[in-house]
Amino acid sequence: MMSSGGYTTVDDDHNKNSVVSGSVPVAVSDPDHVTLKFTESKLQTFPPSSESQGKIAAVFRPPSDADDSFSKPARGISDEPRSTGWMHAFTVGAYKPYFDVDTSDVLQRIRDSLFPFRGTFTENTADNPDLYGPFWICTTLIFVAAAIGTFVTYVAHELQKKEWNYDINLVTWSAGLFYGYATLVPLGLYAILKYFSAPSGLVQLWCLYGYSLFVFIPASCLSIVPVEIFRWVIAGVAGFMSATFVALNLRTHIKSAGERWFLIVAGIFLLQLALAVVLKLYFFTITVGTN
Repeated sequence: MMSSGGYTTVDDDHNKNSVVSGSVPVAVSDPDHVTLKFTESKLQTFPPSSESQGKIAAVFRPPSDADDSFSKPARGISDEPRSTGWMHAFTVGAYKPYFDVDTSDVLQRIRDSLFPFRGTFTENTADNPDLYGPFWICTTLIFVAAAIGTFVTYVAHELQKKEWNYDINLVTWSAGLFYGYATLVPLGLYAILKYFSAPSGLVQLWCLYGYSLFVFIPASCLSIVPVEIFRWVIAGVAGFMSATFVALNLRTHIKSAGERWFLIVAGIFLLQLALAVVLKLYFFTITVGTN
């Protein structure tokens, strides 16, 4: 131990074998000592970077494509095998996600179809179009139109004391009319928009046209009133509301088709009006026989 300048130091030889009271032992390198090195922590970053890999990974969702006819954002991970290409369109699994919809969503979309001037239906259903609502709307309309049409015919014959026979063809023609219209017209429009380089999702078009038919259900019920002019007014109002609903919701998208966009929208509008006229003439125009 040496003293110099008022400070006390410990010799190296003595330091190895003794500890001086009031002093701090000198750190000695030990060959058996294991040094732990900690890398920079990234816990302060939340949520973690998508580049990180681990046993728990986020679900990958591909970007949506307006021309992807059978695409739908997945709500979870499905273990069911999926086929690719157009063959997938002919499987039940291709349409199963479009029937996974809440009752509140269907009711909200029905309400939106009754306010055609908003023109926000396509925007609101872009991420989650469904076929559940359109299917049951068409099915309900088929039986309502056939039943009401049969009833008003029966009443007209009874009032004139004429013999009445039930026409089963009303159900057949009703099914062909509404199922065919709700399926083939959107399919044709899909092909036209694709030709003019303004493609739209096929399922979204089916969804839009399906909900556009809902207004004809209350219109058919009101047609039970045995006043011909009143039935024409009801058919005209229903046709105008349905045509406006479809045209306004497609107008913004179809504008990208070029200068002919107006002709396409006008054709859509007139076709909906034609459906209303056919509904009135076939189901609610009563002809009482002479027998």
